[in-house]
Amino acid sequence: MARILLGVSGGIAAYKALELVRLATAAGHAVRVVQTPSSRRFVGPASFAALSGAPVLVSEFERDPARGAFPGQQPPDHEPPSHLELMQRAQVYLIAPASANTIAKLAHGLADNLLTSCALAATCPLIVAPAMNNHMYAHPAVGANLDMLRARGVEIVGPESGRLAAVGEHGLGRLVEPALLLAACEAALARSAGAHDAAPDRGTGAHDGAPHRSWQGLRVLVTAGGTREPIDSVRFVGNSSSGRMGFALAGAARARGARVTLVAANVALPAPPGVDCRRVATAAQLKEACEQAFPACDVLLMAAAVADFRPSAPAPEKIAKTGRESLVLELEPTADVLGELASRRRDGQLLVGFAAEHGEGAVQAARAKLLSKRLDAIVVNDISRADIGFDSEHNEVTILLADGRLPAGAGEGAGAEGASVFIARAPKARVAEKILDTVERLRVDR
Repeated sequence: MARILLGVSGGIAAYKALELVRLATAAGHAVRVVQTPSSRRFVGPASFAALSGAPVLVSEFERDPARGAFPGQQPPDHEPPSHLELMQRAQVYLIAPASANTIAKLAHGLADNLLTSCALAATCPLIVAPAMNNHMYAHPAVGANLDMLRARGVEIVGPESGRLAAVGEHGLGRLVEPALLLAACEAALARSAGAHDAAPDRGTGAHDGAPHRSWQGLRVLVTAGGTREPIDSVRFVGNSSSGRMGFALAGAARARGARVTLVAANVALPAPPGVDCRRVATAAQLKEACEQAFPACDVLLMAAAVADFRPSAPAPEKIAKTGRESLVLELEPTADVLGELASRRRDGQLLVGFAAEHGEGAVQAARAKLLSKRLDAIVVNDISRADIGFDSEHNEVTILLADGRLPAGAGEGAGAEGASVFIARAPKARVAEKILDTVERLRVDR
């Protein structure tokens, strides 16, 4: 997969970096870790070494037993400077947690430890995930330093609001959860690969770390998660959708410059940075939120798993089990949210549906929905497979196109049987980038 360099600075949130390494290696990525001296007060190098399977470095002057190589790579024959060799081999550099002190050093170009020296030597995408007390994060100096980094093309992820380290403290400054940090890395890798494919003759292998802004000014509406239809005040009829695919799409669209509204149904994930996230529970609430945002949007990505049926007479209180031998529920159909939105579309809008189908006939069933709802495209995945789809970190999809032709420049891995684009199994962040690439080409070809 990819080579991720993780920089860990001092802060209580350093413990989350361990989970990030675990998730990244489980997804097949090779990880190397560099720490600041103060970060060792919170998490020791031995823990990172055990999870990554590679030596952990703290100082530029200590010997690297792997000589800059990542797991699975052949070390060089000589002993190169650690910060140079690591950055030559890394495909993305994530600093998480990034303390206020480390952010200040990065903004002003200081290189007084291995982590900051690596940042100055980076030619790959650089991602910084702040974590600190909410009062520190609110200080103008921290804001100015982050603005300086953004201006240089550094991607800033988070922080989010929540419980902080000090007893009783709550506010904006909490490190983004490891799953979202990994998704940010994978999205940056996908953008980097796309930029390389689009400009193979730039003359150097350097990458400025800035995401391309091809969707600047576009208004994108994304739905994610699964609706829950109440049986009583406690129980509900629902589905297994985690919302990961929709959240990956929303984050990727925002990174391309779009103004993104995300309607999230029962999703536990934190909202992608810069995205207007509206939380809902039922199909009716999702419909209402979509109807409010749809007229202004240019692209609709309907990734949510909306219930087809709901209990016709939900009980206002909990239904007691005592004295009951059985319980019969009468279900009634919910509104066809996507179909109703499609019937109100204006000129210039592009509508993409998502179909979670089961087993044989998945593509045929999805194609029928594509035609009946008058969509521009529909993304179909087979949820009978345990390694993709619902509640999985990976997905594999086929995009069916309504106009009967493959968009120009679909590239390697795309096939044109019945106007379709196949995206092989990959982390959902990368699948999201590929889906947006196809949507972008559809817009250009209109």
